[in-house]
Amino acid sequence: MVSATALRCARWMRYLVRENKNGITPKKIILSPPYHPSVDIMVDVKNILSERAKGMKASEIRELLKLTQRPGIISFAGGLPNPKAFPVEATRKIINELLDDSCEQILQYGATEGITPLREALAAHMRDRGIDVKKENILITHGSQQALDLISKVFLDPGDTIVVGSPTYLGATGAFRAFQADMKSVPVGEDGMDMDALDKELEELIRLGHRPKFVYVVPTFQNPSGVTIPAENRKRLLEIASKYDMMIIEDSPYSYLRYEGETMPHIMSMDDEGHVVRLQTFSKILAPGFRIAWIAASEEIINQLVIAKQSSDLCTNPFGQFVAYKYVSEGTLYKHIDYIKELYNQKRITMLEAMDKYFPKEAKWTRPQGGMFVWVTLPEYVNTREMFPKALEENVAYVVGDAFFVEDEGYNTMRLNFTHSSEEEIKEGIERLAKVIQHEIDKNDETKGVEEIITP
Repeated sequence: MVSATALRCARWMRYLVRENKNGITPKKIILSPPYHPSVDIMVDVKNILSERAKGMKASEIRELLKLTQRPGIISFAGGLPNPKAFPVEATRKIINELLDDSCEQILQYGATEGITPLREALAAHMRDRGIDVKKENILITHGSQQALDLISKVFLDPGDTIVVGSPTYLGATGAFRAFQADMKSVPVGEDGMDMDALDKELEELIRLGHRPKFVYVVPTFQNPSGVTIPAENRKRLLEIASKYDMMIIEDSPYSYLRYEGETMPHIMSMDDEGHVVRLQTFSKILAPGFRIAWIAASEEIINQLVIAKQSSDLCTNPFGQFVAYKYVSEGTLYKHIDYIKELYNQKRITMLEAMDKYFPKEAKWTRPQGGMFVWVTLPEYVNTREMFPKALEENVAYVVGDAFFVEDEGYNTMRLNFTHSSEEEIKEGIERLAKVIQHEIDKNDETKGVEEIITP
């Protein structure tokens, strides 16, 4: 039997003979450990990584989701739309029509900016909602995550300062971190980002010579907290942006998913100085698999983003864009949003009622009027990261709250998603989670009791 090493050596020698016939004199090869001629030789990747790549972190949520895939686990971890919300039959009809009537267009490359019909339709849609834009103000992207990546690529140099909420969307901080931004955080409360704290933070940063490039907000049903910035605070945010001459990145994936309460004006609709860059997506109101989102901004900013996108992927997939266009232009999308809202609202009510019934009195949580998430705050002595394996043992999962903070905090918090699970799963999962939380609280009470007995 010939060994694998001998075979590799034979292949190498045939290579040397072939090169010698071509007039190339091979160098002397020393076949000694640890080197030997092998197709399995690996490059030491760590030595060639860029500084930017070394600073990148895997998504906490994606890593946690790997642990929640086993059968029997009720997961409130992913920010996933419910598959029942996917418009399968309507999509099949639209795709068949497009293949019959427009196959050469939908299967071809497209413009980097996006297909013109969709950009025009979205601009008209935004004008109906008080935002004065035209198609030249619209760039179609592969999901909002690409929009965040492009914004980072265009505006951030290593060490540039930006401001985010505390907590804030994990995907955004991942994009900003990849471009080596210096992120400063401002507390987020029941009314969203604290505007007084933001003003004070910006004043101090500028005094120190660190003028922020932008502030990033998810103003409506924020991920992860579910809270919404009131209208008066949105106006105040614009005033602050004008005062310090900085941009606002208004990320708005959930604004259509309002189940109760008053609709808030979009920050961009109140902006008459060009401070706002707005992000929207079809992922939560149509289907995330299409990966279609859009950026609305001044023409100057859009032009820079287009140049950046050309070196990333040339264009967003035209097939998905044409499907989205048909949904918007034919009015099918708005009927579908009404269906989604009805479906998700009942799940939201079910989760909040179950939490009222089962959660210990020491736990506090938000009561969002829309969106996809409930934010839970436990006593400071409960560490939800340490508690996570215990929750998995009880076949229930959540996202640890500290993942949404750029500072070292939030260890007593967690995010729960109510859109993906069935109502029965929500009830059962909340009851399981409540028992895990209660156990952590009881354990702390027992420890305190022992300490009181021991302490004279």
